[in-house]
Amino acid sequence: MKRAKHIITVAILPLVLAGCSTVGGTFGKKQNIGPCPAALVLWDAARKVEIDGDEKYENVGYTAEILGVRSLCEYYDDNPLDAELDIDMAFGRGPNAEGDTKEYRYFVAITRKGMAVIDKQFFSTTVKFEPGQQIIQQTERFDKIIIPRVEKNTSGTNFEIIVGLELTPDELEFARSGKRFRIN
Repeated sequence: MKRAKHIITVAILPLVLAGCSTVGGTFGKKQNIGPCPAALVLWDAARKVEIDGDEKYENVGYTAEILGVRSLCEYYDDNPLDAELDIDMAFGRGPNAEGDTKEYRYFVAITRKGMAVIDKQFFSTTVKFEPGQQIIQQTERFDKIIIPRVEKNTSGTNFEIIVGLELTPDELEFARSGKRFRIN
């Protein structure tokens, strides 16, 4: 399983960020004083299916799906929240796929719950399929995500970490339709 290390910094309040301490990828054993932000997969962008032509299984090229997301966070006084994030993904090679290597793009967004996107960044991962291999699973790891808090009593529940795949308009329409291919 491939593990990628990424860092996301939300530079919204430079003065708050200046006082940030690092966790070095390992959280302490002290219990958090509050809950972590919810980590979610955007339903519309959880699945990618490349189709060349009619919506038939034999026209499917490459596919991707976000299987799940996990996060941990830690509070430090009135500093921003430090969070870690793991995104479990599966990648597929359909009958119409050309080649054995494919780059997939995805995003990680930090939002103020129910209000606005604070920061959204795109990342990519390249997958190499071995001969005869149709599915690859891997986890993308973010060792440090900084989520701004203005005050010490601002809870992590005021924020969300949202992930999804980058889709074309046709791929988004297909994902929203809920259609699935079944091999007969």
